[in-house]
Amino acid sequence: MTVRVRIAPSPTGNLHIGTARTAVFNWLYARHEGGKFIIRIEDTDLARSRPEYTQNIKDGLAWLGLHWDEGPYFQSERLHLYKQAVQTLLDQGYAYRCYTTEEELNELRESQKARNQAPRYDNRHRNLTPEQEKAFEAEGRQPVIRFKIDDTREIMWNDHIRGLLTWKGSDLGGDMVIARASSREDLGQPLYNLAVVVDDMDMQISHVIRGEDHIANTAKQILLYEALGGTVPQFAHTPLILNESGQKLSKRDNVTAISDFYKMGFVPEAMANYMTLLGWTPPDSTEELFTLEEAAKTFTLDRVSKAAAKFDWSKLDWINSQYIHKMEPARLLEMLVPFWEDAGYQVDLENNRPWLEQVTALIAPSLTRLTEAVEQTQMFFQDKVELNADAQAQLQQDGVKAVITSVCEGVKEHNQLSEEDAKQLVKQVTKEHGVKKGLVMKSLRAALTGDVKGHDLMQSWLLLNQKELDQPRLEAALSQV
Repeated sequence: MTVRVRIAPSPTGNLHIGTARTAVFNWLYARHEGGKFIIRIEDTDLARSRPEYTQNIKDGLAWLGLHWDEGPYFQSERLHLYKQAVQTLLDQGYAYRCYTTEEELNELRESQKARNQAPRYDNRHRNLTPEQEKAFEAEGRQPVIRFKIDDTREIMWNDHIRGLLTWKGSDLGGDMVIARASSREDLGQPLYNLAVVVDDMDMQISHVIRGEDHIANTAKQILLYEALGGTVPQFAHTPLILNESGQKLSKRDNVTAISDFYKMGFVPEAMANYMTLLGWTPPDSTEELFTLEEAAKTFTLDRVSKAAAKFDWSKLDWINSQYIHKMEPARLLEMLVPFWEDAGYQVDLENNRPWLEQVTALIAPSLTRLTEAVEQTQMFFQDKVELNADAQAQLQQDGVKAVITSVCEGVKEHNQLSEEDAKQLVKQVTKEHGVKKGLVMKSLRAALTGDVKGHDLMQSWLLLNQKELDQPRLEAALSQV
């Protein structure tokens, strides 16, 4: 059997992290089994579906490195298949037209609520005569199509993650609506449970890997597979992702979409790596850093946890920092440019690439997220720097004015400083004024960067010198001493 799996997001919002994690597991399983990973856009909700959400979904999957083998397929282009399936179910007696109004359904719900009963449809229109149907239509009622569910039926499947699962037909809420209100001729707009079954049959999906919130849907869908004469795929229901408080991850956590993580400065390899660990444990449980390709070699569904996965920001930050620290400066630079440009920095990558790569190499070891580069490199993109309180205090110390004056004079003697030139100049000034090297270095840092702490001073100085920014800053500092 060829393994064929799919991810089927709805374009009614941006790519959610839960959907993305499900996509990661599907992709890993397909690659491990030598199968196919398919993308299907479930856009039958025409009122809420947006092309920009479809693009966000495709961009997010591509950003994570989850390249698909087939698709994207669009449900909106497959309506004829769903209507054929509805007609088949009607013709074979598995489905019927239901004329119950919304008011009648509300009355039913309120009655059940008053009796502390679970809400369910009472199947009142399951056995209407043709005359009764005509009478309802004469009243102007539009039917929905309901699929008959046998309350005595027991639905069972062996879930690859959760083991044997059993549902009673009586727990599925009565006969299921499979198409929205319509005229007799039109058959209506198909709903999720029907469309997904028709698609999975048509696309020969072998394994359905999705969130545990779909378990009840699985029981209903198995009945539809059987009624339509399809092969029931194998199922695996992944755990939910919870926030640090144990609640389902939501917008209240300030992030739900993959595009949000990009904006926060996470790199795609780190995100994919972290999501792999959200519910799955590699054979070597101490292993935490790996590419998608490496994970695919050992990924199996029996190592996916039944328990909910808790989202750990500290762990994600650590993984992100490890990828940043190992990244070549040229590639990291490309990732930093959008953040610098958003901050209003004049980057000019075409003419300044060597210098920008040096800046990138300087700050890379201290980065946890890409966004931190904006503040850490601000001094390289400004003509002037503001001195913070510590820097001002440093420049007020005895002997600093003479030291800065001598450094200024020394810089003028070089067209461009080398590292050796800078070291010799510091050594010369220290000896000339009989002061400690620490005073010279700390005062230089205060004058050049506006702070008394930061990245390697010599490397920072040389980078500023290449842009002829050091001399003006030293002179500006002298005016404040």
